[in-house]
Amino acid sequence: MQGESTDTGVVELTAATFKQDVLENETPVLIDFWAGWCGPCRAMKPVLAEAARSLAGKVRVATVDVDKERVLAEAFGIQSIPTCVLMRGSTVLGSYVGVVPAQSLVNDVLKRVA
Repeated sequence: MQGESTDTGVVELTAATFKQDVLENETPVLIDFWAGWCGPCRAMKPVLAEAARSLAGKVRVATVDVDKERVLAEAFGIQSIPTCVLMRGSTVLGSYVGVVPAQSLVNDVLKRVA
């Protein structure tokens, strides 16, 4: 992935990297739309890190800062954060709004990408 990777394996997506990292990629991507000022978004950080470890090799985990990447947030119609969107290429496989327990998230993602 072109986006900047964190030490948790979660990649930060931008409008510039989105096409290559998501749309032109066959590996499913779980994208977390978040903002730094959002308390529930901060609560999702360790959940995403755990999901990235559990899904390694099957699904990539990425984030989009809605304040920095308004175009992406608008393109997905993000109304509430945190919102996670699961994609394979240009196809949306599912979405999750709010704070979701890590194991529930991982289990559902694995079912949807199987």
